[in-house]
Amino acid sequence: MTGSRDALLIATGAYEDKQLRTLRSPVQDVSGLAEVLSSSAIGDFRVEQLIDEPSRRITRSVEGFFRNRGRDDLLLVHISCHGLKDDDGRLYFAAADTDRDYLGSTAVPAGFLQDQMDRCRAKSIVLLLDCCYSGSFMRGAKGDDRVHIRDLSGSGRAILTATNRTEYAWEGDHVEASLPQPSRFTGAIIQGLRTGAADLNGDGWIGITELYEYVYETVRATGAKQTPLMWATLENQVFIASARTITVDDTRSARDSTGSGSSDIMDAFVGEATARGPRPRVRRGRDAMIRLEIELAEAVFGSTRKILVDTAVVCGTCSGEGVAPGTRWVVCDMCSGRGEVSQATRDGQGGQRLAARQCPLCHGFGLLAPTPCPECAEEGRVRARRTLNVKIPPGVDTGTRIRLKGEGEIGPGGGEAADLYIEIAEVPHSRYTRDHDDLLCHETIAAELAADGGTLAIETLDGERTIRIPADTVDGTKLRLRGLGVTHVNGGDRGDLYVKVGIRGRRKRKSGPGTGTV
Repeated sequence: MTGSRDALLIATGAYEDKQLRTLRSPVQDVSGLAEVLSSSAIGDFRVEQLIDEPSRRITRSVEGFFRNRGRDDLLLVHISCHGLKDDDGRLYFAAADTDRDYLGSTAVPAGFLQDQMDRCRAKSIVLLLDCCYSGSFMRGAKGDDRVHIRDLSGSGRAILTATNRTEYAWEGDHVEASLPQPSRFTGAIIQGLRTGAADLNGDGWIGITELYEYVYETVRATGAKQTPLMWATLENQVFIASARTITVDDTRSARDSTGSGSSDIMDAFVGEATARGPRPRVRRGRDAMIRLEIELAEAVFGSTRKILVDTAVVCGTCSGEGVAPGTRWVVCDMCSGRGEVSQATRDGQGGQRLAARQCPLCHGFGLLAPTPCPECAEEGRVRARRTLNVKIPPGVDTGTRIRLKGEGEIGPGGGEAADLYIEIAEVPHSRYTRDHDDLLCHETIAAELAADGGTLAIETLDGERTIRIPADTVDGTKLRLRGLGVTHVNGGDRGDLYVKVGIRGRRKRKSGPGTGTV
């Protein structure tokens, strides 16, 4: 059974709170995206738009959108607005009536959106977030300092975000542009769907992974300091759109307009296919992520670790060319270098539907290797192991990601090296418990010391320190040692070390008039 395809597009660019800058791109984002998603030839979604609405209208619409869904439904949500964080690092989506001082009651919590997704029965949900800190929505992520959002539960989810955890989303090419334009992230989505350029494998369909790869490459190519991310646990392969095709109502109307019948229909289609062109043989490598376990001391003071990575490097035999030394690539004679071949079929109404399909001979590249490189078999790269020195800055925590630019795999055809991300996993310590940048440990003292007061020598991560015990200290008292916690991740001061006191035994006092053993 085929489910429905529904999209909810939320855009907020105008705000009542003067602290929130007016955004030019959200309305353009929704307008352009709605056009391609609702097109029967591209996305074929039923589209609902919410533009500059108050938070109560948005939350009600979101809840209604996810209710009473079937397992086979494909749901897509796009949000373009200011992304805001409260003092605890929780992410909110700004609405038209959002007050920055009252986010809990006037903005849309990211946690609310997660809850609705978790409860929905649909097994295919795509979420597109185009706002600052949108990477904070992803599992285990943090914002500037920390963002505490619980993990996404369930499966069948794909999330594409405009930024990583700490970056800002860029609206367009020029801050002072006179005309509104889509943001770079959403603009790349629209472009990839509208032109079919996001159909990277040339099979006529645009999958969610293809769309992400296209958006990533397009945004990064603009030079914006913005890193789109993707997180997915999909049960089935999800296609967002079909690649662009040309539909001709009937051969007679085509003949009347061109004067040469079906041959001109083919020429028109070939022109469209040529506009898309062959797949690039030289492409950027794919980013990768490695999970690295570290000790608490490394998180506090920072460290340098050596890691061994299995990656792809430029082929030494062909220097990335993919062909045997002394030979060259030649144009494919089946597709004449276009990377695509055309196919015409009847649409059942007397007309023709012409579609481009990947050339089966050159696999969409438009070129053939008469003598492939014997070492890499046309790939231009080979597998190898490398040892990297990774600098771990002080203050990192579980979920922190360190980006090693250009340290990932070399792309096909000897293309640009990808980035390698190191995701930190802090191993629990036997003595200390971490709370943000503060540390907590337990010490047991004698009842006499608790009653009379004094000093106590304790071991810390900085070595032995002496702590003063006030007189009449009670069980459970927390004593603070300033500046002995975790270094703030952005540099500067450190958190504090708290010592929670436990009292051992009962104090014995000398007997005397009116006194006794306590």
